[in-house]
Amino acid sequence: MRAAPVVDGAIAGAVGTTALNVVSYLDIVLRARPASSTPEETAGRLADVAHLDLGPEKKAANRRSGIGAVIGYATGIAAGALFGVLAARRKIPVPLAAGLLGGGVMATSDGSIAALGVSDPRTWRPGDWLSDLIPHLAYGMAAAATWRRLRPPSRPGG
Repeated sequence: MRAAPVVDGAIAGAVGTTALNVVSYLDIVLRARPASSTPEETAGRLADVAHLDLGPEKKAANRRSGIGAVIGYATGIAAGALFGVLAARRKIPVPLAAGLLGGGVMATSDGSIAALGVSDPRTWRPGDWLSDLIPHLAYGMAAAATWRRLRPPSRPGG
């Protein structure tokens, strides 16, 4: 396997993650809502599961914040890289790629927070789902468009 599809997928995932974050921050601005505590809570649960001491509470809170953000970037970039492997020799239409990428990252994120007991998506209201869906759609669209730009269908091996 050539590395180019993995690297191009990772780049697409990074662009998608940036789009997801921008849309999330715009939602915070428009609705004047607080930032989500889910990334920090997820990081804390993962640290607990790994029996990792994050230090005194003030430092631990900062570490949870940083780890939560890194987990988000890692998820988005890894999803793009995986997509790169799976889509390297296929012609996937951009709308389908956007749905696969956005839906895959959303399922991964929501599945993780459910498995860790951070939140239970079964109890979410329609507005909660919409607040989760829109940034993930932005991720999928940005990642798919970037993938297409980096690996146009006419490109050999792409």
